[in-house]
Amino acid sequence: MVRTPEVRTSVTPWPLRLGVAGTVVLALASFGGGATRHRGGVLEALGLSFFSFGHGRNLSILGFWTGVFLLVAAWVGVGKYLVAPVLAKRNIPDAFSRLRTTVWVWVAPLLLAGPIASRDVYSYLMQGAMVRDGFDPYTQGAAVNPGPFLLEVSQDWRNTTTPYGPLHLLTGNMVTSVVGDNVTAGIVVYKLLSVAGFLAISWAVPRIATALGGNPVVALWLGVANPVMIIHLVGGMHNESIMVALVSLGLLAALRGGRGSMAGGVGLIALAVSLKATAFLAMPFVLWLFINRATQPAKKFAAFLAGGVVIVAETALVLAAVTALSGVSWGWLTEISGNSKVINPLAGPTLLTDFLTPLLQLFDPEVTYNGVLSAARTAGMICMLVGLVVVWWLARGGRRQAIFGTVAAYQVAFAFNSVTLPWYFASSISLVGTPTPPRWLLKLATGGSVVVALAFAGDGNHQLYNWWWMLATAAGAWWAAGWIFDPQATKARA
Repeated sequence: MVRTPEVRTSVTPWPLRLGVAGTVVLALASFGGGATRHRGGVLEALGLSFFSFGHGRNLSILGFWTGVFLLVAAWVGVGKYLVAPVLAKRNIPDAFSRLRTTVWVWVAPLLLAGPIASRDVYSYLMQGAMVRDGFDPYTQGAAVNPGPFLLEVSQDWRNTTTPYGPLHLLTGNMVTSVVGDNVTAGIVVYKLLSVAGFLAISWAVPRIATALGGNPVVALWLGVANPVMIIHLVGGMHNESIMVALVSLGLLAALRGGRGSMAGGVGLIALAVSLKATAFLAMPFVLWLFINRATQPAKKFAAFLAGGVVIVAETALVLAAVTALSGVSWGWLTEISGNSKVINPLAGPTLLTDFLTPLLQLFDPEVTYNGVLSAARTAGMICMLVGLVVVWWLARGGRRQAIFGTVAAYQVAFAFNSVTLPWYFASSISLVGTPTPPRWLLKLATGGSVVVALAFAGDGNHQLYNWWWMLATAAGAWWAAGWIFDPQATKARA
């Protein structure tokens, strides 16, 4: 037997240091160049408020972008000098433990950062306070409950109901009951929750890869160390962190087989659904995991029926229990479709409208953007439903196909949804590397991650209509993906 020579080389030090520099700069810049407070906050307490307005804010914004670019460059460097050699079967000692250490060293500075790339955490606190104070976030907007939290909520959302499930409101109620109206303390608690979710993701994702016969190093790099995951789940403190964690743990349990594990997996995913309905997209693929345990056609059909009954019954039971425990109504079911205020070309219907509207107006000046967008969103919903059914059916071949199908289902939903935001992609990014995808998919996921990571500013505004920025970003992403996974260069180094 021919042994692969052990490569004793330092494969991560400079990317590790570069990534740490990036997240340190991000943490420092977050208070003036991130989703800054309208009243109070760290800068005001330290007498440094000038960093949140005027030229001081410009410096903070520069710091934010510097940090993001350093983090992205560090991630690309790890991909080139650690992940690509692992894919080329080079024997790199402790590759997984090195990468795991790198991830947490990068994340550590963001534990002290303020919210970045989104103001959603202020809305979480506001909605929790509404439940605490006897209001219904499913029928009333934040403006009904004035106070310190309302001052931090974006004006766009002050009269908007929440699209999230009862677990979200239960969590917010508990947090605000503990911290009162202290915005800073509330942010700290949500930071801890987001990091706990990120920790669970980082634990589950490599194990999913192992269960599928994939490479845990690839899975950890693409699905956890990814700058989109770090910036938006840890830095932005989105509830996707907990949702993706529950789905990941649920899929891992289902992959391990056994009736107890299957039931536990369904329960965890159902719990994720009670936080955000998007999580349910993973559930039909768990049914394939039920069926794939059977070998004969008759047993497969019986497993299909039994699995379907278990999934429906257990999901209904979990949702009923969480809804009752939260003390809110079932009104969250009517809010699942979410809002339609956000317009950006990450959503397919919006991208289509951006191209079609000027063309149609050449023939009919009465054509309006909103009219085209409404029609495109309706068509998008139809395409989404058809696409989800097709993806589900194609994923029936085995465990690996079921996980790939889950990734594809999320991407279909995000492509045709009325609204898509960068942190939504955490659901698919976290899983795409687990079955060791083909090289073309690795390149696509890597390049797409670079584009999304560089698309949103610290205050949550996006660069998606800044065409020079997006063209430069796309070109850089194309180069980075090719550079990392260049098979000739990898062979030469081996």
